[in-house]
Amino acid sequence: MLFPTTDFAIFFGVVFIGNWLVVPLARTWRVLILVASYVFYAWADWRYVFLLAASTVATYLGGRLVDRAPTDRGRRGWLVATVVAQLGLLGWFKYYGFVSLSLDNALRALGVHGTPVPLAASAALPIGISFYTFMGLSYVIDVYRRSLRTAPFLDVAVYQSFFPHLLAGPIVRGSELLPQIARSAQRDPRRLDLTEAAFMIFGGLFKKVVISSYVSSAIVVPVFNNPSLHSAPEVLLAAYAYSVQIYCDFSGYTDIAIGCAKLLGFEFPQNFDAPYTARSLQEFWRRWHMTLSYWLRDYLYVPLGGSRGSRSRLYRNIMITMVLGGLWHGPAWTFVIWGAIHGVVQCAGHARRHLRERSGRPALADTPVARWRQRAVTLSVVSLAWLFFDANSVHDAFSLVSRLVTTWGQPAPLVRLPVVAVVLGSLALQYVPRDWRGRVEARFVELGSVAKGVVLGAALMVITTLGPSGVAPFIYFRF
Repeated sequence: MLFPTTDFAIFFGVVFIGNWLVVPLARTWRVLILVASYVFYAWADWRYVFLLAASTVATYLGGRLVDRAPTDRGRRGWLVATVVAQLGLLGWFKYYGFVSLSLDNALRALGVHGTPVPLAASAALPIGISFYTFMGLSYVIDVYRRSLRTAPFLDVAVYQSFFPHLLAGPIVRGSELLPQIARSAQRDPRRLDLTEAAFMIFGGLFKKVVISSYVSSAIVVPVFNNPSLHSAPEVLLAAYAYSVQIYCDFSGYTDIAIGCAKLLGFEFPQNFDAPYTARSLQEFWRRWHMTLSYWLRDYLYVPLGGSRGSRSRLYRNIMITMVLGGLWHGPAWTFVIWGAIHGVVQCAGHARRHLRERSGRPALADTPVARWRQRAVTLSVVSLAWLFFDANSVHDAFSLVSRLVTTWGQPAPLVRLPVVAVVLGSLALQYVPRDWRGRVEARFVELGSVAKGVVLGAALMVITTLGPSGVAPFIYFRF
């Protein structure tokens, strides 16, 4: 069920009313939200509700077994068993076909011909599996670390399936959502920040339906689907346009999810913080898909050793984290290469700083010109890496890179002023000071009820008028 649809509007309206009618009835509320979330998930394919249920049971039982184990060895054993079970479900449905076919191709290259058994290669990927699996893992690991207490089964089930975040995040941790679920009966509809929720939802709709859809159809899809037909200027513009598309698509989903959660009385963590203003890839990952970045940091990078130890260990930890982070996005070598690019560039940055320190040279001057140069370089690296992320295959990705290098001077009919203006304008908006939005919201709050309705109605009319007749699924639905 897509957010920008009539189906979801009706669904959410019913859930919204039911949510606030049964606030004092804690158990009834949990059952209501759990059923609503499973209906929401089943809208795409009802068969996968059993997979979500299996993941939830594994999360709950794993947490209980880890918590009740009498010895540290037993706790570690149950933790490992739960992690294996969760990753086993994820690996079977998401990666079995990729591994099977990759292994078969490697053997064929060596002259060994066998019969692959890609049982899951043609199966549809369960939507949201990467997100709710990581949520389940974080819950059990936090219980193991004694930073989170175990929760009742219904609370865990609602935590893992809560429909606003179910399909594409944000990856909400147990420490962030479970206490809110436990206090659900204390929510007061009179304390809702309706203005903030409206701004999040309508802003997310505009980013997804208008901006993301426009740049996708105008430049990204034509270039990425047929690399050999396009010149270097078109490929370059498509790379920056895809940066805008995926940001508006994914942050748009997140904004709608956060806004819907607010209307139900819950707070989700922010997932984006003007990522294209970053001055380095390290900063980019502190601003982009922040709930995934912090998950990888806390549950993978730091346990590997983080920045402790030798430089070779640091580089190893960065590369493992980035490559596995790339693979998390999908079972394809394009994602592996994308993650590796981010890892290599980050390692190069660390090596560069170390060489300057060892040679006794001063740190680079922090001037306005230097800062803007760093931002431009970071944006360019991120945008060029997106060529691999969105390419249909590794061959297409390298074809895009080749065209970018060799086809300057050829016609570029897709490089049109409206597309360039939308791309540049969308990137420029990331530099708008935060307090400006606060001022706009404050002015909106001062309006009367009728005026607010007129403003929201006009915004919805603009979105539906400028948007396409049908809205494509969100990009991160396939992860």
